[in-house]
Amino acid sequence: MNKYYPRLSTIESPRDLRGLPESELLALAEELRAFLLDSVSQSGGHFAAGLGTVELTIALHYVLNTPEDRLVWDVGHQAYPHKILTGRRDRMPTIRQWGGLAPFPKRDESPCDTFGVGHSSTSISAALGMAIAARREGRGRKAVAVIGDGGITGGLAFEAMNHAGDLAIDLMVILNDNDMSISPNVGALSNRIAQVLSGRLYTSVKRGSKKVLSIMPPVWELARRAEEHVKGLIIPGTLFEELGFNYIGPIDGHDLPTLLGTIRNVSQMPGPQLLHVITKKGKGYAPAEADPVKYHGVTPFDPERGIVASKAPSKPSYTKVFGDWVCDMAALDPRLVAITPAMREGSGLVRFQKDFPDRYFDVAIAEQHSVTVAAGMACEGQKPVVAIYSTFLQRAYDQVIHDVVNQKLPVLFAIDRAGLVGADGPTHSGSYDLTFLRCLPHMVVMAPADENECRQMLYTGFLHDGPAAVRYPRGEGPGVPVNNTMTALPLGKAEMRREGHGLALLCFGTMLAPALEMAEVLDTTVVNMRFVRPLDVEMLLHLAGSHALLVTVEENVVAGGAGSGVAEILAAHGCHTPVVHYGLPDRLIQHGTREEMLVDAGLTSEGILAFVRGLGRHDRQAVPKTARAS
Repeated sequence: MNKYYPRLSTIESPRDLRGLPESELLALAEELRAFLLDSVSQSGGHFAAGLGTVELTIALHYVLNTPEDRLVWDVGHQAYPHKILTGRRDRMPTIRQWGGLAPFPKRDESPCDTFGVGHSSTSISAALGMAIAARREGRGRKAVAVIGDGGITGGLAFEAMNHAGDLAIDLMVILNDNDMSISPNVGALSNRIAQVLSGRLYTSVKRGSKKVLSIMPPVWELARRAEEHVKGLIIPGTLFEELGFNYIGPIDGHDLPTLLGTIRNVSQMPGPQLLHVITKKGKGYAPAEADPVKYHGVTPFDPERGIVASKAPSKPSYTKVFGDWVCDMAALDPRLVAITPAMREGSGLVRFQKDFPDRYFDVAIAEQHSVTVAAGMACEGQKPVVAIYSTFLQRAYDQVIHDVVNQKLPVLFAIDRAGLVGADGPTHSGSYDLTFLRCLPHMVVMAPADENECRQMLYTGFLHDGPAAVRYPRGEGPGVPVNNTMTALPLGKAEMRREGHGLALLCFGTMLAPALEMAEVLDTTVVNMRFVRPLDVEMLLHLAGSHALLVTVEENVVAGGAGSGVAEILAAHGCHTPVVHYGLPDRLIQHGTREEMLVDAGLTSEGILAFVRGLGRHDRQAVPKTARAS
């Protein structure tokens, strides 16, 4: 790092942090925030959320006996300060890079990372499970969930709170309210209320009053209602209390002395506790405070200048292709509505929201709801387009089956980030969607090989009178010009791209470009399959009858993927031509750039070439002589 941090440099573990006098913690917070700016501006990564959790992270590790006490972060991009204070300070320049620190908490990276995260809204369930285990083992360790960045909007969070309230188990949930504006009541008064409500005197009086008044039901009911009325006037916690939690807050999450005192008090209180903390994303760095969305995830930048707009890429990303298409299609069809689960920028819907505000629906972090509300709209004649990442669609699989597919509803799924995604790693990779979608009746599944094909497939899926999905990768395509004219593709028809001899490569989506490069070396046939469901049976039977070996190639797991569909079709027609499948290996591909991950998975022209040449050692008749060359 470029600077010296006298206090921070002495901390290699939470134990070291707890060795500092409390009077030093405010200065430590300043150093930690400066270090975070210095580090992330050089390496890139998640930024604004971590700036907002500096004081909260210090307070939690200072008061709790971590890692013996369990601390679960939700979502994980808040946890950069946590990583810095738990022995990974000097490795922060490697975060999100190949072989470097993971972008989110990861159990095998540190004993302080008690639960691996990537998706949101999981922390309360996980911490509750840890609290149950502690009680069963007779251990006094505490379990704490920190949930923020909209994670509380996920239904799983409320399911967990409902369960925790019913168990009346010792559990602390910290609601890091950094964006949702649940309550504006931040300041001296609300801080004082929080300290009073978390203090021993209030708690003991409240417990004693309940015990005394419970033997006089009418008086008890009157007192209970009076308490709810009074608390409802000054505290926005009625919902949480109805779920069985004792609500404390809101308090200023950047007031370190208040945080320390309140967390100490709350950690000693029995039963489920919810502490509401107000923080500001980007705290301490003016550009990030002004635009936390822009500074949510960053590439390296100059802290003095901030993020400077870069030149527009020469090739449009698949996300931009979708964003342009959905606006163009909406202008042609007033029935089109766009739905996203809290991914407006990531899914390319910024322009759509501006141009068609009444037809744009951000449902927050609620993937299941996004699918079922789309189904409801489709029932009434609307034409919903659900813009969703592949990894997030996994969370709504039940709704895809029961609410859309079983009713044959015309919902179009625009599935971004399919395949390997880069620095966010395996929690965000879309490795399984071809497998879990192609088995569904009535579902049309398409995988574009280039930018123009993506646009035409979106149009094809939108016109289809039933469920349809178009899955496309993160980033840019091979650079094929996009035709603004929209033309529907014939359903289930593949495209012969190169005729060769002996071996045929059946390519799905992104694998067409590297396969064409490889085919020039081997003189093999290359087919752009286009459709995963329905498959082009006529083309498959032709290839099986004219080639000695078929190789399917896809950026999806091999198990149950598009290649498996090819084998099923050929087997059903009694074809005995050998079929070999090539795709993502049976292991998790760790974080790095998308290009590094593709190389590791072997999904490049060189990787495909090596794989096919390897086949030649086992089947000399199937692979052309050029493929058998060493």
